[in-house]
Amino acid sequence: MVNRSFDPTPAGLHEERSTELGDDLDHRRWAVLAVLCLTLLIINLDGTILNVALPTIVRTLHATSSQLQWMVDAYVIVMAGLLLIAGSLGDHLGRKWVFLGGLVVFAAGSAASAFSASPDQLIAARSFMGIGAAAIMPSTLSILTNVFTEPLDRARAIGLWSGTSGLGLAIGPVVGGWLLAHYWWGSVFLINVPIAAAACLAALFIVPDSKNLAAKRPDLVGAGCSLLGIALLLWGLIEAPTRGWTSLAILGALIGAIFIIGVFIMWERHTSHPLLEVSFFRSRRFSVAMGALGLVLFALSGGLFLFTQYFQFSLGYSAIQTGLRIAPIAAVLIVVALLSSTLVRYVGTKVVVFAGMILIAIGFAMLTTVSIHSTYTSVLPALFLLGIGTGLAVAPCTESVMGSVSVDLAGVGSATNSTALQIGSALGVAVLGSLLSTRYQVDMRSLLSNLSVPAPVVQTTVGSLGGALEVAHRLGGTIGAQLATSARQSFISGMVLAVSVGAVISSAAAIVVAVLLPARGEDPTRRV
Repeated sequence: MVNRSFDPTPAGLHEERSTELGDDLDHRRWAVLAVLCLTLLIINLDGTILNVALPTIVRTLHATSSQLQWMVDAYVIVMAGLLLIAGSLGDHLGRKWVFLGGLVVFAAGSAASAFSASPDQLIAARSFMGIGAAAIMPSTLSILTNVFTEPLDRARAIGLWSGTSGLGLAIGPVVGGWLLAHYWWGSVFLINVPIAAAACLAALFIVPDSKNLAAKRPDLVGAGCSLLGIALLLWGLIEAPTRGWTSLAILGALIGAIFIIGVFIMWERHTSHPLLEVSFFRSRRFSVAMGALGLVLFALSGGLFLFTQYFQFSLGYSAIQTGLRIAPIAAVLIVVALLSSTLVRYVGTKVVVFAGMILIAIGFAMLTTVSIHSTYTSVLPALFLLGIGTGLAVAPCTESVMGSVSVDLAGVGSATNSTALQIGSALGVAVLGSLLSTRYQVDMRSLLSNLSVPAPVVQTTVGSLGGALEVAHRLGGTIGAQLATSARQSFISGMVLAVSVGAVISSAAAIVVAVLLPARGEDPTRRV
């Protein structure tokens, strides 16, 4: 086995920082941070901006529930699968240029998504967007780490970075709702193009380049295994409600995913140029913080996927009304994320992250009481708790991760951090969405089994709540009203199952954090 312990070389010895800004870099670093945060905002916003457009897409493109999940997750799957190789390329080729290349690809994918004519085209275009996002995300954090070298300023910058990351996910439904109220559904993607162009132009002039002079060649085998393993896992989870959890295809995909991920881990332990530095995980500060980050995004993304459909399909809100009602999550998240670094100085990382995970668990537990008669005010307290919990946990976990790796490996470290975020996000949509879909489909098939209903109507009704409501609208009268009520009850039943599982997972994560996460990080000036 190749011995790859932490590099004892003093931080920065192998690191090449650009001199294009000269001594002025220290004065312009906050402008650099603004550019990085703007791009981070749009790529995270795209993880959830589509959610409020899902009902419109159901009606326009006639998408099923599994296709809706793929529209959301295709972007995240590709991004998560390529983040590690993108971080490695940034260390090797120069983080600024990988960042700029990602912006170009992201803008092109956004334009293609806006003009998609079918669910499959939209899924493919979203996948292409994920390639660009994978190049952008780790570059933002590694550039930040190299620009902000003073511990206090770096902690503040990472707080802003983390807040922006969570804010993008939380305000996605708000921005999407406003756009849908004024334009067609493709506008939720087209808005990215001018923003990406402006960020690209600004980055050319003010963002410095940096690279690791000792960077190893990219690990293409590891990249292929990670992408394939993640894709098979999420495909199995998303398609299981439609194909059946015991079908050969689903079992084969899930077993294949476990096998390939195992091969990936073994390869990374033995290769001389690993994509993922497995040695990082020897540090509890790194590994526990990584796991917590993934589970926080699991809860946030999965919750937003459920809420946007619940507000529109069950409570009857429009897209813009739904976006505004999800806004409390965004509002409290950004404020709490900015305050979290101050709280860490007083009570330590463990307490802050534990409190965040517990609040998320309580928020999910409160949602288990939702019924078909519930109102927005019934779920509002839970939304606040999810926002506060996310804001408390993300920034301290990110600082723990980035404070555990050397500056030389900032690209790999930030890519690993971002991978945890994106895999957690993708799993949140896949797992919670699949639990909801499975319960909904079981209930609706049971309801329709004793009725003489044409097969296409059954497929539409069982395929999604949106499809069932469309059928109910066409039927009209008492039968239509009864079908709509039954479909909403089945959806609520699935949602309660999903949030119950979310509460259990978040509680378990809180216990792990309480037991294993170090109370306080080491001095941020010392990189191990």
